[in-house]
Amino acid sequence: MLAAASALLVSAVRAAPAPSARQTIAEAALAEDAAKKRELIGRLLGQGDPAIAPLLEAWRTDALFVLTAPDGTKIPVQLTGEKDAAGTQSALRVDTGAPLADAAGQPRRLAAADLAAVEHTSSLRRAMKAVLDLADLAAPDPAVRTKAILTIGLAQDAEKLPALVARLGVETDPGVKRALRESIAIARLKDADDAVKLTALVELKELTSLASTDFISRALKEAETAEKPVLVKAAKDALRAVEGHRSFVDFFGTLFRGVSLGSILLIAALGLAITFGLMRVINMAHGEMIAVGAYTTYLVQNIFGAGLTIPFFGFSLPIFGLNLTGAAYQWYFVAALPLSFLAAALVGIGLERSVIRFLYRRPLESLLATWGVSLVMQQGLRLMFGANNVQVSSPVYLSGNWTVNDIIFGWNRVFVVGFAILIVFGMWLVLSKTPLGLLIRASMQNRAMASCMGVRTERVNMLTFGLGSGLAGLAGAFLSQIGNVGPSLGQGYIIDSFMVVVVGGVGSIGGTIISAFGIGGIDQVLQQYLPTIAPGLTWVPGIGSFLQNLAQDAAVFGKILVLAGIILFLQWRPAGLFVTRSRNLED
Repeated sequence: MLAAASALLVSAVRAAPAPSARQTIAEAALAEDAAKKRELIGRLLGQGDPAIAPLLEAWRTDALFVLTAPDGTKIPVQLTGEKDAAGTQSALRVDTGAPLADAAGQPRRLAAADLAAVEHTSSLRRAMKAVLDLADLAAPDPAVRTKAILTIGLAQDAEKLPALVARLGVETDPGVKRALRESIAIARLKDADDAVKLTALVELKELTSLASTDFISRALKEAETAEKPVLVKAAKDALRAVEGHRSFVDFFGTLFRGVSLGSILLIAALGLAITFGLMRVINMAHGEMIAVGAYTTYLVQNIFGAGLTIPFFGFSLPIFGLNLTGAAYQWYFVAALPLSFLAAALVGIGLERSVIRFLYRRPLESLLATWGVSLVMQQGLRLMFGANNVQVSSPVYLSGNWTVNDIIFGWNRVFVVGFAILIVFGMWLVLSKTPLGLLIRASMQNRAMASCMGVRTERVNMLTFGLGSGLAGLAGAFLSQIGNVGPSLGQGYIIDSFMVVVVGGVGSIGGTIISAFGIGGIDQVLQQYLPTIAPGLTWVPGIGSFLQNLAQDAAVFGKILVLAGIILFLQWRPAGLFVTRSRNLED
């Protein structure tokens, strides 16, 4: 039955304008012969009219009726809406979808008890189910069509294969056509004819379909069991091509994730390169500046929404929301970016004015003091927002992805990479083209001489520290789009940020950029490939089994290897990749 309906679909698509889906269902509802009803329902197979599903569902649940007019005309109607006191509902014509009108042109309300329900049999319900199962094959949205096609193909349902073949003849979208070819080939692997299987394996080899791996492996085992060398060779060739494509996707996907991680490290480390590299202050509270930026994004999201109430030193502090919806609400992240920078910068300036300014040229004391400040700030965030993580939802323009040759490029990560480039360019402009940059560079070169020349070094220190903290706040805003936000968010990045600055060369912005992308990329590569390399390390005397067990947690093992590599690198180049030359070498 399904094959015949698929053939009808092809002929209907290529023929002259056909009746609408509503008209077809109305005709089927009035047909007297059961076979005629099934034939008419079969014409709907593969059509994408959104009215099909609700009308057929109404028919199956006895919500479709036939109204007999005074002149004997029969009109199929659907009753919708709530019943009134008299038990009547709004009536819609099945053939047009318009409200049923009386002689005066006013909408009519009818009671189901006064009408005859459209009858249906088990065979007719099966025909309806076949239509509903394939309704998404012709949906207007290509993503919906692709999902429906892959679902049918992965199920290897031979009965629905003719519908896929019929759709392939009329599909125009290249991505959907590829999904159709993939699904048809996977479904044909279940065919009893070896020639059909061989054609399907050749097709899957050409498509290098990642989803077909298990199906090809199953076909290979069946061919080996049945001793069919031609099919065995074809299956091995297809499997080899798919695995080669998988390696390609994994490599470039890992490379992209490494670039995005390096971008976040770069933004965080740029701020640290200023406070640590230029000012020689070891700020262990830099990670909390990241958390401040992330929580600012969370607050802005709630202000654009329904608001929230936070505990503030024993009091409930209500933060009222604007109750925005739709496109207006989605702009919250754009507003959160400058606010995250300003919030972290103000906190950094407050820290510099209250603690740091008394500890210049005293690195050990500054380390201990800022470490204590970081603990205080973490506890303050716990008191205000709770110990549990909070969720920051991504706006719609950062929630999707681009898929290029099976490599997924998430919009949020692409945005982070692009914005990191803008930040680096902006920092270059600030340091090389603005009066503040000139004062920062003068103070870095020789603080005492700059002070003698009239530079207010204390104000420069304050603004420089605020700039570095603000950059950390931007990093926190970006991190809120990739994971959850918690009081200890910054602690996971503070060590990596210090490593980036030290490896790049203390005070070197260019070295910080190269180091950030290098460390981020190596970390992601190790996390991707260590689980496959570790099983071969058992031969290493003494530590082989230890390394194999540790590699089960690839993230931890990857960071250990990165840290070990950095230690060895600094033994060779203690000053980092780029040595900063200064007129005042004792600084």
